Amino acid sequence: MSAYMFEHEKDQPVLHLNTEQCKRLLQHTRHGRLAFMADGRVEVFPVNYAFDGENLYFRTAPGAKLLAAQSEALVAFETDGILPDEAWSVVVRGNINTVTEDNVDYVRGLGVAPWVPTYKDFFVSLSIDELSGRHFIFARQPERGEKEFSYDPDQPTAVPPEDPDPTQLSR
Repeated sequence: MSAYMFEHEKDQPVLHLNTEQCKRLLQHTRHGRLAFMADGRVEVFPVNYAFDGENLYFRTAPGAKLLAAQSEALVAFETDGILPDEAWSVVVRGNINTVTEDNVDYVRGLGVAPWVPTYKDFFVSLSIDELSGRHFIFARQPERGEKEFSYDPDQPTAVPPEDPDPTQLSR
């Protein structure tokens, strides 16, 4: 049994998560960032949310998020978690919509509520059209020029090269 949230293949510090793993992380997290285009700019807003297994829900006040929902905008949503030895990220792409009056009690029952004492009278849903995620196990970064590199999470730091060749550095 792995000490990490998800089992990785040998020498693979990055794991691409499947739909079930992504949904499990969405289910047990309550915050993320919502990104979309508004007035020719990319906007990013922190939100707290609830997930019912199919859609994400949050509350908002009048402003850019509500306008995006009223226009059923295409958005991206990202949530993540960082632990001492591992981290993960889940990205959702879909459309946001205002929740109809008939469904407000259902969404309220999911426990979505503002974290700060402000009026957020509008409920918004985010459909999941695309779902992706990755899980990372922390370890030292390989250095260019190493003859062989084996992923070793027990070696937490990299030793910088004494005289790096600037033409070989990543850009």
